[in-house]
Amino acid sequence: MVDLAEIQAAYYMVAATGVLVAAAYYIMNIRTTQRNMKQTLETRQTQLFMDYSKKILSPEFQDTIRELLQKWSWTDIDDFMHKYGPIDNPKAWDKLWEVTYNYEHLGLLVRRGLIDPKFLYEFDGPFFIFYWEKYEPIWIAYRERFENPPKGQMAEWCEDLYYVLKEERRKDHADLPARIARRKVLRDSLFVREHEQIQF
Repeated sequence: MVDLAEIQAAYYMVAATGVLVAAAYYIMNIRTTQRNMKQTLETRQTQLFMDYSKKILSPEFQDTIRELLQKWSWTDIDDFMHKYGPIDNPKAWDKLWEVTYNYEHLGLLVRRGLIDPKFLYEFDGPFFIFYWEKYEPIWIAYRERFENPPKGQMAEWCEDLYYVLKEERRKDHADLPARIARRKVLRDSLFVREHEQIQF
């Protein structure tokens, strides 16, 4: 005859097994959800980056950035505003804003963690660094002269992006000797293999 204690023990074991199965199922679901979220984030980052690359690789944008980086020159903020400002030269001002807003949006995306700054540096970082270093005095002077308090909002995400990409450049330059050495080993190895194949 089955004892009541045995029935209760069996019931508790079945209940405990059910709880364990439910917990394992819950943990598996959480891990699957986390994997899916990571893949979704990576897909979104890739899509954002592809959209960005289409924009900056377009001939129009390339012409504009080349003009801003290579042809524009000035002595001070007054000279700049006279040559390229919104009143005296609205077309030039629009070109500046096109480039600045492009980088401003990228700075915001990096700030929000939606684009990996290392990836961005490897693709376009040196051009942006050069852009900011050339135009920083203009944006700082513009903020002081024209911006309402609190001052410092004009092109602020560009400025933040600059600091992030400068750090990425520092890391990249620190890693450069190791990368060069790895490529040399691969190149030498490939040369030896090709040389051995020629002898056969």
